[in-house]
Amino acid sequence: MADQPSAQLRSRAATRLGWTPEAWRAVAGGYTPAARYRVSAGGRKAFVKAATTPLTGDMLRREAFAYQRVRAAFMPKLLGWEDHPTEPVLIIEDLSGATWPPPWDARCLDAALAGIDAMHRTPADLHPMAEAHTSAKRGWATVAENPAPFLALGMASSDWLTRSLPRLIEAEAQCRLDGPALCHFDLRSDNMCIAGSGVKFIDWAEACLGDARLDLGFWLPSLAFEGGPKPQEILPDAPDVAAWVSGFFAALAGLPDIPGAPFVRRVQREQLSTALPWAVDALGLGEL
Repeated sequence: MADQPSAQLRSRAATRLGWTPEAWRAVAGGYTPAARYRVSAGGRKAFVKAATTPLTGDMLRREAFAYQRVRAAFMPKLLGWEDHPTEPVLIIEDLSGATWPPPWDARCLDAALAGIDAMHRTPADLHPMAEAHTSAKRGWATVAENPAPFLALGMASSDWLTRSLPRLIEAEAQCRLDGPALCHFDLRSDNMCIAGSGVKFIDWAEACLGDARLDLGFWLPSLAFEGGPKPQEILPDAPDVAAWVSGFFAALAGLPDIPGAPFVRRVQREQLSTALPWAVDALGLGEL
C-alpha cells in the first residue's frame, strides 16, 4: 500500500466528502491489501478505503451493499461510496479515537455482546446466507475427503481425526445456517470498537441474513484466542455450532495462502486453535 494516495484518489474522495482532505495518513492493518487512510482537514475527519486488487474490489462492493441497506447505531456513518472498474472507494466515519480491544475487560465484552444482540434483532434487506456464502459448506466433510492439510497443522492426531470425524460431521450437519437475523459473519476484534455511543462494527463485506447463534459462534474462537472467555462460557450447549465453526476453520487453515490476502490463513489457524478444543469439549471427543 502506498503511503500517499494518487491524485485521482484524492480528487474522488474530496468529491464524495464535499470537502478536501489536507492530510492523508496510511493505516496499517486488515488482512487484505486494500489501501486504507485516515484523512482530515481542520476538525473534519474520515476513513477512506480503496480497492487495489480484484478481490478487494469485490469485497468493497459487498460492504457498500450492506451500508446502503442497513442504518443502525452499531454501524459507522457512511460518508461516501463510489464504484469503479478497478478502484472502488468507500468512506466512513473515523473511529481512531474509539477503544479497540483487546484486552477484553468486562465493559468491552458487555458492550460487544449487547451490540451483537442488537444487530441480530435489526431488520435488514440483505441476501440470505445460502446466496451470500455459496462456499460456506466447507467443513469436516471436506476434511474427511482430504485430511492432509488439516493434519499438517499438527493440532490433532490422525487417530483422533479418524475416531472423531463421524460425530463432527453429524453435528455440523445439524447446525442451522439460514435465518432472519442480520449477521456480520466476520466478527473479530479488528472489526469492532467501543465508541462513545456504544459498539461499532466495521468491514461488512460478509454480511447477510442468517442464524444468530452461528454468527455469535464465529466470533467466540477469536475472542478466546485474545484472552477472553472460552466459547462454551458464552454459548453453552451448542455442539452443532462448535462443530460447524471448527469445521469451517479446519477445512481452510491448512490450505495455501490466498493470493492478495496473505494473512487470512494465519488468522484461520489462530481461530481453529480455540474452536477445535470447543468442539472437543462440546462433543466429548477426548484427547486430541
